[in-house]
Amino acid sequence: MQTLTAGTPAPDFTLTDDQGNSLTLSSLRGRKVLIYFYPKAMTPGCTVQACGLRDSQAELAKRQVVVLGVSPDKPASLAKFVARDNLNFRLLADTDHAVAEQWGVWGPKKFMGRDTIGIHRTSFLVDEQGMIVKVFDDFKTSNHHEVVLAWLDR
Repeated sequence: MQTLTAGTPAPDFTLTDDQGNSLTLSSLRGRKVLIYFYPKAMTPGCTVQACGLRDSQAELAKRQVVVLGVSPDKPASLAKFVARDNLNFRLLADTDHAVAEQWGVWGPKKFMGRDTIGIHRTSFLVDEQGMIVKVFDDFKTSNHHEVVLAWLDR
């Protein structure tokens, strides 16, 4: 697993969102995009992280940042997550984890003391030209949104 780094072009992708619509990353050129990879919809940590971003949406919008969440869940599961927690940004289904692999966030990890394979909770800030400008990989689910906002305001 080799995670992408700041200063590299963001690989383009097309994924299906929580409403069954396709989204291509390059269609958002001209805007900053926070792409956050998370392991599984509606789990405790992922819910805390998503709700922090939901509650910070106005602050992120002021900084002209579009938020996209990516997980290996199916679109139907993502739709339930959006509805249950009133999420105000798009969630994308990477069911074959091809995008997670391309971005270097799919691989071996420890979960509850067990060795497993899955998504490493990582976020990427992509600038208006499609370049990765920041990789966030050191945060708690409860303060992810604060770490992102602090970096944007640096």
